[in-house]
Amino acid sequence: MSSLHLFRKVAMAEGISYIVLLLIAMPLKYLANFPLAVKYVGWAHGLLFVLYIACLIMAWQERKWSFWKVVALFVASLLPFVPFYIEKKLKHEENLKN
Repeated sequence: MSSLHLFRKVAMAEGISYIVLLLIAMPLKYLANFPLAVKYVGWAHGLLFVLYIACLIMAWQERKWSFWKVVALFVASLLPFVPFYIEKKLKHEENLKN
């Protein structure tokens, strides 16, 4: 499995965890007084974010991406829904290179 393929899968999981944190866990915490949702989903999202960064660095080294592309991919992880767009673009890149 290439580092790009692994990065794509981690990006998708990280994006999903971010959406779940924002749209499900946070409302449960503040509207339903259920803070454990944020605790556990936030923990999982944090772990996936660290894995995202590690996989980003691995893919950067393997694919010889520019510094600015890596910065853009990092910023993309901070914005909701953008990781799904990025994953689609990287899938296209992976198909071109293979």
